[in-house]
Amino acid sequence: MPSASLPEALRAAERWLLPGACLACGGGVGPADPLFCPACQGRWRALPEPQCGRCGQPTALLASGCRICAAWPDGLGRARSAVWLDDAARQAVHALKYDGWRRVAPLLARRMAPLVPKHGGVTLVPIPLAAARERRRGYNQAGVLAGALAEAAGLPVAPDWLRRTRDTRTQTALTPEARRANIAGAFSVAAPLRGARVVLVDDVFTTGATLVEAAVTLLEAGAGAVEAVTFARARPPLG
Repeated sequence: MPSASLPEALRAAERWLLPGACLACGGGVGPADPLFCPACQGRWRALPEPQCGRCGQPTALLASGCRICAAWPDGLGRARSAVWLDDAARQAVHALKYDGWRRVAPLLARRMAPLVPKHGGVTLVPIPLAAARERRRGYNQAGVLAGALAEAAGLPVAPDWLRRTRDTRTQTALTPEARRANIAGAFSVAAPLRGARVVLVDDVFTTGATLVEAAVTLLEAGAGAVEAVTFARARPPLG
């Protein structure tokens, strides 16, 4: 059996030697507790109803028809997010994505689990990272999150169905149009999917460009339907 990596060994030692502390406020948590205390978890705000039946954007933020999902491909159905990406939720996303705290994933997945479709035959597929970025980070945060969600929801996960074919610029500072151009043609599928029902998993929904490109790739490979679920959703810009 392979030995644990040095970072994993250090984190295990830390849990035994140091008192637990919430990653957001520094308050006490036990070794077996989530890394965010109940008070800080309580600051994660769920998206209000009613929502766009397709993309999940709260309709109170829509002046007229929903422009987010108007151009989505026919096979891409429902997309949902558990909480707003405000300062409190952003701390949890960053802990998983950038700070190496994989133990945050089950906590986030429990918030996402009620949003996963209940019909049978669903397979969870994480949005993949480019190989170079995954090597630098040591893991794909969407893959870790999909594994935790599979356990929470009792569904299979297929981390290798969707692959990143090229590296892309980080999407964070790009406009919606630039995001679409940046991610175009960035995915491939290893084998025909023959009618599979897929739920894409990612940490954050911003404009939906990444989910749409991934869905198009899956649908062209034979997927019967594609839906999506994320932990957080970025608020749309004002105006």
